[in-house]
Amino acid sequence: MREAHIERQTKETRIRVKLNLDGAGTAQVDTGIGFFDHMLEALARFGYLDLEVAAEGDLQVDPHHTIEDCGIVFGQAIREALGERRGIERVGDTLLPMDEALVQVALDLSNRPYLVWDVECPEGMVGGFPVEMAEEFFRAVSVQAGITLHMRLFSGKNRHHILEAIFKGFGRALGLALRENPRFQGVLSTKGVL
Repeated sequence: MREAHIERQTKETRIRVKLNLDGAGTAQVDTGIGFFDHMLEALARFGYLDLEVAAEGDLQVDPHHTIEDCGIVFGQAIREALGERRGIERVGDTLLPMDEALVQVALDLSNRPYLVWDVECPEGMVGGFPVEMAEEFFRAVSVQAGITLHMRLFSGKNRHHILEAIFKGFGRALGLALRENPRFQGVLSTKGVL
């Protein structure tokens, strides 16, 4: 089983993540930020990941540390669960609509972290989630997991719809990239390693 259990504790947060890459899309998430919980649950569902996240953070300051640190630990869990990245499709992409919003997510489990964030979402809050924290979350995931990640917004006005399409799109693209392909045993690279 491709699984990981990662914990991280700082003076600002305590994060625990349990991840199964070969799951059924079930999630148990408690970050103290309702909308963020909803987004992580949607990500897990669309990626067929089993995901548990328990986070305690300095929400009395603001949600920044909690959201970013969840990205760090989630990315570390992806990296550990992937192991040597053998036998997987490696690349995944999706074009995902949600009402008026349309986003594209393309990623490569290349072990070369890079984030292209081409998302002009109206500033503000969705519940207790600051819109600008979506980019910070996905940057942390990309860096820690070693993912080349492109996220692009084609249309959208509603912050909730835009962010939900992004999280679902990431889950979908990740699920496709994680698929095991029995046609080869090594890594999908001309170098022979990732």
